[in-house]
Amino acid sequence: MRFSKTDILTLLEDVKDPEIPVLSLVDLGVITDVVIAGETVHVEMTPTFVGCPALDYMKQEVIEKLQSSGIVNPTVNISFKEPWNSDKISEKGKAALKQFGLAPPPSTHLFTDIEVLEHVPCPRCEGVNTELKNPFGPTLCRSIHYCNDCREAFEQFKPVS
Repeated sequence: MRFSKTDILTLLEDVKDPEIPVLSLVDLGVITDVVIAGETVHVEMTPTFVGCPALDYMKQEVIEKLQSSGIVNPTVNISFKEPWNSDKISEKGKAALKQFGLAPPPSTHLFTDIEVLEHVPCPRCEGVNTELKNPFGPTLCRSIHYCNDCREAFEQFKPVS
């Protein structure tokens, strides 16, 4: 069976980020290229952070998904030629983050200093009467906030440029 690049990306929608299981690697923007040459499928991934502890796991999940779909010898290359940034998260991905309870990152074009993190819209009540409690969340890509309206703590996926 011949696969197109679109077919491969559709298959990879099933491979979720291990830390945010509602977000596919495609919507997270870490799948940066798919090359098909005959029966060979080559996937390029760019991690969100150089030291990402889930990188080997994600790579294996991509290979297993492609193999289970009939692709005999898929390859996955980790690339740093173009750094990942939070603008690579798709709109669908940002909606999934919000539904999961994480405030999506603002555009890196808007992010000029830490003050932008101070009044992040709450993913639960949409209020902006929020405050940054800690710029360091449970992972490198998250910060911790508090909403003074609904009185809930929440995390934000930090903008990374």
